Amino acid sequence: MRLASLFAALALGLAACGPSQETTTTTTQQPVQIPEIYQARTDTGPNGEPIPIAAVRAAYLNDRNTRQLVPYNGTESPGTIVVDPYARVLYHVQPGGQAMRYGVAVGRAGLTFEGRATIARKASWPSWRPTDNMIRTEPQLYEQFAGGLPGGMQNPLGSRALYLYQGSVDTYYRIHGTLDPSSIGKATSAGCIRMFNQDVMDLFEQIPNGTEVIVRSQAESVRMEGPMQETPEGYVLPAAAAEPAVDPAATAQVATTPVQTAMAAPVPVESAVPAGITDPYAAMTAVPTATSVQPMLVDDPFATAGGFVSPVESAVPAR
Repeated sequence: MRLASLFAALALGLAACGPSQETTTTTTQQPVQIPEIYQARTDTGPNGEPIPIAAVRAAYLNDRNTRQLVPYNGTESPGTIVVDPYARVLYHVQPGGQAMRYGVAVGRAGLTFEGRATIARKASWPSWRPTDNMIRTEPQLYEQFAGGLPGGMQNPLGSRALYLYQGSVDTYYRIHGTLDPSSIGKATSAGCIRMFNQDVMDLFEQIPNGTEVIVRSQAESVRMEGPMQETPEGYVLPAAAAEPAVDPAATAQVATTPVQTAMAAPVPVESAVPAGITDPYAAMTAVPTATSVQPMLVDDPFATAGGFVSPVESAVPAR
């Protein structure tokens, strides 16, 4: 009996000294969830035909581009639309010191107007035609569109357009959808104020004709939003948020060390993406930001290849 107990103890001891069996767990990468408001949908076209609208890629939905209710410190009345082409956002002012904020892309035409206007016309799947001056000055580019483009997914205005007037005078300033969701949040070569198609459809339903629109000047933008800094990808962020975090210990050490009074000039941030990535849709323009940005061609590696690309996204109703 004592021998049996001894052998049992030896067996347990050897087992304890042997290699233990490791349990491995496999982690499955979860797919990125696209918010429901940016999911694919089907809309009704200008002739009653169904038009599928693709979901917005998660890669384009950064914090400043995603539609969200935010605190708002402006003095505008609820219902007013405030466009800030320098911070590249649009606000729909709500009661209680809040606003619905949308990300926008800003083309050259988006910087040609500032002040107050009224939405005098709304269009679902609007048509588009270049102006006579555009055709005359650049016929090789615009003459092919002299007859206008009908509404639809081949139209640069996208799913909806809002037309701004001052009294009975057309400002030729537009808030509209886009063919290129990768451009939202960036400066682009053409167009006024572009939004994701899903966002402009939401805004379209929220506002009536007669809605007041305020387009901020650069000075107003800096006063309300603070200085902006452009990222290498072509987006803008508040300059304070774009600055790297400071190590308190390093700061204390620097404070005790004598420093030269002469300061080096700040280096402009380049609007650039890694070499080899080019954007056929969004040629950057010199949109004023807090830092000097060198305009260049910026591309999105996620953009769908082979689709129709309009040479312009300025908005003139077809005649």
